[in-house]
Amino acid sequence: MAKDRKSNSSLYYHRIVAKFGTSLLTGGSDRLDEGIMSRLVAQVAQLHQQGLEMLVVSSGAIASGRHKLGLTREFRGIPFKQVLASVGQNHLMQAYEQLFSQYDITVAQALLTKADLSDRAGYLNARNTLLALLELRVLCIVNENDVVAVDEIQEAKFGDNDNLSAMVANLVDADLLLLLTDTAGLYTADPYRNHDAYLISQVERIDSEIERVVAETPSSFGTGGMITKIEAAKVATASGVTVVIADGKESDIILRLAGGETIGTRFLPATSKLESRKRWMLSGLSIKGKLVVDSGAAVALKKQNRSLLAAGIKQVEGEFQRGDIVNIYDKEGSRLGCGITNYSSGDISVIKGTHSRKITMLLGYDYGSEIVHRNNLVIL
Repeated sequence: MAKDRKSNSSLYYHRIVAKFGTSLLTGGSDRLDEGIMSRLVAQVAQLHQQGLEMLVVSSGAIASGRHKLGLTREFRGIPFKQVLASVGQNHLMQAYEQLFSQYDITVAQALLTKADLSDRAGYLNARNTLLALLELRVLCIVNENDVVAVDEIQEAKFGDNDNLSAMVANLVDADLLLLLTDTAGLYTADPYRNHDAYLISQVERIDSEIERVVAETPSSFGTGGMITKIEAAKVATASGVTVVIADGKESDIILRLAGGETIGTRFLPATSKLESRKRWMLSGLSIKGKLVVDSGAAVALKKQNRSLLAAGIKQVEGEFQRGDIVNIYDKEGSRLGCGITNYSSGDISVIKGTHSRKITMLLGYDYGSEIVHRNNLVIL
C-alpha cells in the first residue's frame, strides 16, 4: 500500500476515488438526504485539506430531479429518465457546491459517457483533464452523462456508476476506490435470509467462487446491486487499484478507510500499477473481438511472456481489423488478457491453427509471425 506522499504517515493512500450510490445519498427515501451528504462531504474535505487527492463519483441526479419536479409516481422510459437527470444534475451539483464551499474547496463537474473513453484520444483527453483538476486542487464530481447515454446504445453507456467509478480510478491511477452504499459489504449469503451468513472482509482474487456468491445473493440496492460492484472491482483491481465496498453511513467511514482500517469488503489489487496504454487496453472500452487459444498458447502467454502465434488460436469471434484490441481466452472460458492484433478477424480465421511460415502462402502477404506481439499484450 502506498503511503501518503504528503508526509501524513497515518494515511495509507494518496489518490482516492469515492463513489456515492443513490441508495446512500437518499437514505432510502425519494430525495437527497442533506444530512448524509454533509457528513460525506466533511470527510472528503478533511482528507483534501490534509493533502490527499480526492475525486467523487456521485449518483443521485435522477432522484434529485424527481424531487425537484415534485413527482410522486414512477415514470418509465429512457427519455423521461433523461429529463429527470437533466433537472436533477444541476440540483445535485448545487448541493455539492454549497457543502464544499464551507471548506473553501472549489468543485468541478465532469459528465462522461462510455463513448468518450472508447478511443485512445478521448481516453487521454479525459485523463489529462481529471489530472489537471487534481493538480489545481479542484474537487471533481463525476457522473455519467445520462442525457446522451441511453440503454439502447449499449456501447455508449457504462450502465451504472459502479463501472464508471472503476474507469475513473483507472483513468487517474488511483490508489483506492471506495464503493460506498447502504450495505456493509459482500456476504457469503443473503444476511437477511440466512443467519449463518458472514461478511467477507478481504478478497485476494475475484474468482468463480466469489462470482457464485454474488449470483446467489439477491440485492435490493442501487442500479445493479452487488453484481455491478464486483464487475467494477474486477476492472479496478486489474489496474492495480485497491477496492473497498462498505456502508457509507458508518461513522467516519471515508477517513477510517483512508487510514487503512479494515471495514467492509476489501479487494486487493490483482497486479501492480500498469502504464497508461495497457490500462486503456485492459479497460475493455475498445474491445472489438475475441480469440480463444489452446492450452499450449495459454501457458506460453501466462508463464513464458511469449507472443501469440497463429498455431495456438482455436477460435475467432467478432469482426475486427488489424490494429484493433481483442480479448484472449483459454479454451475453458477464462480471460487471459487482451492485446492489439496484427491481423483482421478474416485473416485469422484463415490462418488459425497453422504454422507462422504458412501465413504468406495462405493470405498472399504477412504482417509478421505474431498475431499479437508480446509488447502489445496485457496478461491478467
